[in-house]
Amino acid sequence: MDNTVTLVGNVTRDPELRYTPSGQTVASFGLAVNRRWQNRATNEWEEQTSFFDVKCWSQMAENVAESVHRGTRVIVAGRLEQRSWETDTGDKRSKVEVVADEVAPSLRWATATVQKIERSQGGGSSAPSGGGRPIANEPTPYDGEEPF
Repeated sequence: MDNTVTLVGNVTRDPELRYTPSGQTVASFGLAVNRRWQNRATNEWEEQTSFFDVKCWSQMAENVAESVHRGTRVIVAGRLEQRSWETDTGDKRSKVEVVADEVAPSLRWATATVQKIERSQGGGSSAPSGGGRPIANEPTPYDGEEPF
């Protein structure tokens, strides 16, 4: 059985970057996915919005936290994962989240500049030279040069 999901939507809150007790980087953000259709009986347009929590790990978590902001339209590919816990009052709760394998800016109504990250020997991240990375979906002119 395959557990793959691809979502296109708008980021509802800036990514929150955290670290696990073992030092693993994790970023989480909200995603709103809109579906619009025309009701054949009334000829009226109808819309439904679904909200998802997205989680990213490791280097991608750092890249997402630096590049994605509230309102950015992104494409998320990953898998669904359910986690369960018990509240302080003993109530059982569960939640389905999207664990992202890929996050990318949507270029349907925006442009973006891609900058490859140089990896350091120690496996950590290294900042690119010449200042910070461009923000996803920030319009920039295309100069014809390949990004990689």
